[in-house]
Amino acid sequence: MTTSASIPAGSDSATDRSGTVTDRLVDANARYAAEFADPGMDARPVLQVAIVACMDARLDLHAALGLELGDCHTIRNAGGVVTDDVIRSLTISQRALGTRSVVLIHHTNCGLESLTEEFRHELEMEVGQRPAWAVESFRDVDQDVRQSMQRVRTSPFLLHKDDVRGFVFDVKTGLLREVDAA
Repeated sequence: MTTSASIPAGSDSATDRSGTVTDRLVDANARYAAEFADPGMDARPVLQVAIVACMDARLDLHAALGLELGDCHTIRNAGGVVTDDVIRSLTISQRALGTRSVVLIHHTNCGLESLTEEFRHELEMEVGQRPAWAVESFRDVDQDVRQSMQRVRTSPFLLHKDDVRGFVFDVKTGLLREVDAA
């Protein structure tokens, strides 16, 4: 499978003779901007939905969910876990930009399933400072989706909590499987 982000044929690494990956991205943006026309959209998502998902590069959320530019707010982090910063983004999304629904998407074969909180200790030993954040690793993806749904539903900062649903995306089939809240 080839994607626009694939390494060009003949390249030995993420960089080639034309510079770094970032240079390649900036060049791609220049080509994009040359054809760009202001879509005249507002920052408010058309579908009034915020999606919280894992940052995993295998998840093309717009394609998988049939979304277009302007349809949703997308909040991504390692694991798609609902952290304090995700609550911050959801609060702004709901209170300032009109979203009413929250969709949570974790996935199969997530890297957080192989980490533990020991990762923080290892970082502390390496750099001399313990990270303020938790790794939020998990062993049971369904249970982690339930925990994330619960964090959204119990947040005092969020206005709209009656349309919160959680899913697991199968990286082999592309299908979503809904996780019951209970």
